[in-house]
Amino acid sequence: MKMPEPVAAIDLGTNTARLLIGTCNEGRVLPHAVVRRITRLGGGFSRETGISPDAWDRTLAALAEFSGELRQHDVLRIRAVATSAVRDAVNGAEFCRQVRESTGITLEVIDGQNEGMLTLQGVLAGLDPIPQHIAVFDVGGGSTEYTIARNRKLLFSRSLPIGVVRLTEGKSTTDAMNDKIGRELRSLKEALMQEGLLPLAEGARVLGTAGTATTLAAISMGMLDYDYRRVNNYTIQRGEIETILRRLLPLTPVERLQVPGMEPGREDLIIAGTLVTLKSLELLGSQTLTVSDFGLLEGVLLSAWEKYRP
Repeated sequence: MKMPEPVAAIDLGTNTARLLIGTCNEGRVLPHAVVRRITRLGGGFSRETGISPDAWDRTLAALAEFSGELRQHDVLRIRAVATSAVRDAVNGAEFCRQVRESTGITLEVIDGQNEGMLTLQGVLAGLDPIPQHIAVFDVGGGSTEYTIARNRKLLFSRSLPIGVVRLTEGKSTTDAMNDKIGRELRSLKEALMQEGLLPLAEGARVLGTAGTATTLAAISMGMLDYDYRRVNNYTIQRGEIETILRRLLPLTPVERLQVPGMEPGREDLIIAGTLVTLKSLELLGSQTLTVSDFGLLEGVLLSAWEKYRP
């Protein structure tokens, strides 16, 4: 029997660019190759000029590398999405044009609602078992998406401007970060309560996806070599996350790199991400975080598979 041809997904985030090549079977993702590069596309971002020249060049180089991977694997069917940094940038359209001309990759700029929906589909593909009620938050570089679902069906999705790059570069102290996070989450709480979704249904599971959550899991396990199979579906208590925060706060970014589980490129961003995580757990009334290594990237791959399958 001929094996199905793989498809590819690219998730171009505010901090990380990721490529996944794989196939799908009954809603499950079967990865063939995964490449991730921390390019910090949102680094040096400004409302007036958008994406900075250095971030532009770093990210273009990573996407050129991805283009080479696609050729090496003979992948022709691809969906590439860009999120917060590109959709907020005044030069976002120009950046997408240069990406297409230089690499052949066509970037699709998605809004926060679509980002939340695709993230939910990706998380469900890696969740075992799947509970009836779930709440997912995806802490990105420019924004954080919150999604509530019941029986796999989306009930609520909201994107808030509290990403780790935005917070780290925009706020000089943890108090200032916490104040910004708190203000944004108050509006989210009101919206959830109006929809009758807070408090969460009994037995609901709260999941965190993306780099902050996976890094917290890796630190919790003292993981020297990252293994997504151990991280995915790992649970960590809110109290332990608070302990990790207290451990990291007095350290310099360079010193944090000596902490087992810390991903290089995330050492200055982990404080902001941990603050968002703790505030989100508090809002959702959960003492436990289930970590998902699956998320937007896998959701994009599933959508590409559905679009292109024979």
